[in-house]
Amino acid sequence: MSVSLQVIYPIGTETHFDFDYYVDTHLPLVGEHMGSHIERTVVTKGIAGGPEAPAGHYAIATIMFEDQDAMNDAMSKAGPVLADLPNFTNVKPQMLIGEVIG
Repeated sequence: MSVSLQVIYPIGTETHFDFDYYVDTHLPLVGEHMGSHIERTVVTKGIAGGPEAPAGHYAIATIMFEDQDAMNDAMSKAGPVLADLPNFTNVKPQMLIGEVIG
């Protein structure tokens, strides 16, 4: 069964997020270290939290894996990816690991 890892970057007071660095450097780093285990990646940039409401998140990255073993293998190689976080944000990302049901 497919498994997803969502990395959620909430907006907070005195937080920042460098989208250019994220797209140009961080995402290729994910591909370099974890890509052989990833089926698909979708990154959503927050633009609103609803009608006339500001976005509550800078971005949400959804990474899909064939199964839990593939995700575990990818995470075992994620050290450089995690170490890169301070280069584009001071946000402590939230994570959701889930079984894909739809």
